[in-house]
Amino acid sequence: MKRRAFINLSVVTAGTGAVIGLNACSTPSSGNEDPGKVLDNLESMTKDVQPITLEERQARIKKAQQLLAENKMQALILDAGTAMVYFTGIRWGRSERTMVAVIPAAGEVFYICPGFEENRLRELIKIGKQVHAWQEDESPYQLIIQSLQSAGITGGALAVEESIRFFIMDGIRKLAPQFSFVSGDPVTIPCRLIKSPAEIALMQKATDITIAAMKIGIKSLREGMSPKEFSEIVTEAQNKFGGSSDFAMVNFAEASAFPHGSTQPQKLKKGDIVLMDCGCRVEGYSSDISRTIVYGAAATARQQEIWNLEKAAQTAGYKAAQLGVPCEKVDAAARKVITDAGFGPGYQLPGLPHRTGHGIGMDGHEWGNMVKGNQLLLQTGMCFSIEPNISIVGEFGVRHEDCVYMTESGPKWFSQPAPAIDQPFV
Repeated sequence: MKRRAFINLSVVTAGTGAVIGLNACSTPSSGNEDPGKVLDNLESMTKDVQPITLEERQARIKKAQQLLAENKMQALILDAGTAMVYFTGIRWGRSERTMVAVIPAAGEVFYICPGFEENRLRELIKIGKQVHAWQEDESPYQLIIQSLQSAGITGGALAVEESIRFFIMDGIRKLAPQFSFVSGDPVTIPCRLIKSPAEIALMQKATDITIAAMKIGIKSLREGMSPKEFSEIVTEAQNKFGGSSDFAMVNFAEASAFPHGSTQPQKLKKGDIVLMDCGCRVEGYSSDISRTIVYGAAATARQQEIWNLEKAAQTAGYKAAQLGVPCEKVDAAARKVITDAGFGPGYQLPGLPHRTGHGIGMDGHEWGNMVKGNQLLLQTGMCFSIEPNISIVGEFGVRHEDCVYMTESGPKWFSQPAPAIDQPFV
């Protein structure tokens, strides 16, 4: 006899301790709370958040300078973006007007910016004092070279961080044959790959917010709903809880077999697989969680079988994630569970078509991928997802995605994996 499955959910509103009931049964019932009213009652969960301190950013600069010296690099050039925020705390929109920060191997950080933006930049600076401003009729690249020379850097290797735009590097290179240009990865990756306790705390808060928002999204599911409607509810919830919503994706039924969604119109029906993937940021640090449930009916034997297989694969990946183990072993362990069940082989469909996990931090996808061929050894402070997706095109897909951080005793979950197909959260 088929049993009726219930999803028992609750959300605690920060500051009040009040619980909003979200007892969402997999068979729709009348009298459920209006999602709009639930959203109106939400309060920020970030009142206790501690931003990254100036002292921690200064320690990052010091580590970067040590790595520059070890790699015989004269300086690291940072374009506006994540790396600049990581080291200096400055958030600056990218445009065609060059603005860079330079970390020399020795000495203070300095900046090159458009002249009319100088005062605004000075308001933001917490690390370093020197600003070199170029006017609209002047070359920012020539000014960068002059600024390097003023800092005693007249030749040698200049490191550029991975996201620097080509026109900036090329503009400098054309005017400075005395410099060679090399990847800044040997500096930026060792710095950003290993998260501090403060970074992990921010990622944990982002995770907590996403879990709370996803519970509201699940409660809002109704027959005929579109993915866009679900996304809007979770996005608003993440923002009202104090996060900066990054994404809130959901796919129903056959579309769930596409890991990043389908372009085909979707309307939710009873018995559909619902695969949701959501994340937000807190102080620039990311969360990333996926859950798979069945809407409005008990799971079929096939749905339950694949859900259980996916859970076994995720568990195998977690158990393989031990200090000193190559990243690829996590992928291999999870993938073996799936291929032993007759899927694949390798990355072929039906089966697991992508890596088992990705690094995560200030960017949703960072270094430290759990993928075949990655020999990087797991270290304390590394953070990454474990998400061995199973895609069966023409039927459905199942993905359990939770992120971990490595401790001296092994991996720890940011979010506890789903206990059952009708219980997405602990």
